[in-house]
Amino acid sequence: MGTMVLVLLGNGVVANVLLKRSKAEGAGWMVITSGWAFAVMAGVFTAIACGSRDAHLNPAVTMGFAVSTGSFQKLIPYVTAQLLGAFAGAVLVWLHFHPHWKETEDAELTRACFCTSPAIRNFPMNLVSEIVGTLVLVLVVGAIFSKAVAEKGPSAGLGPYLVAALVWGIGLSLGGTTGYAINPARDLGPRLAHSLLPIAHKGGSDWSYALVPILGPLIGGTLAGVVIRVVHF
Repeated sequence: MGTMVLVLLGNGVVANVLLKRSKAEGAGWMVITSGWAFAVMAGVFTAIACGSRDAHLNPAVTMGFAVSTGSFQKLIPYVTAQLLGAFAGAVLVWLHFHPHWKETEDAELTRACFCTSPAIRNFPMNLVSEIVGTLVLVLVVGAIFSKAVAEKGPSAGLGPYLVAALVWGIGLSLGGTTGYAINPARDLGPRLAHSLLPIAHKGGSDWSYALVPILGPLIGGTLAGVVIRVVHF
């Protein structure tokens, strides 16, 4: 449920800005990064309310904390839920903006409302961008909830706002290279939805690039988990 809300609002703001005849058309990068930050906040609160104390919306985060703790028992069930939620969120985006797909003839703009693509296509450097962005995400999330920052953790209800601010910062500072997937489920689930849904003027789903937003975040999350384990956050 948390990842569904994340993708519905996150990809929703992209569609709002990119699709033709949307009242937010052309609103720009600040609106997109802000929308994604609020999407993270809403998704985390939803996940917690639905019973998930961890509120992981991202397989890279799940992987990072599995590495840091040495416990991998949550990895498969969490990742499965995250992928299903991301797919469902993308379907809702398609439904919500249904009249606007016909108005948008640029297939790349349409695909961007579902999944990421690089500003400059360079597989090794695109991979590095996703690794760095996700490393920052998981490392700083670990720091936010560390005993060194707050012995008993952030005040009740504050954590989702802090994580949202972090994602906003990553988007503003590092997101322009690859669109900062930093979440394999956020990219793969909607990419699958894009390939399956009857979207007007739809082009290909760019599967040749799809490994980057899967492998990069998983590598970045793993590296962050190693750092957290070594430093003893």
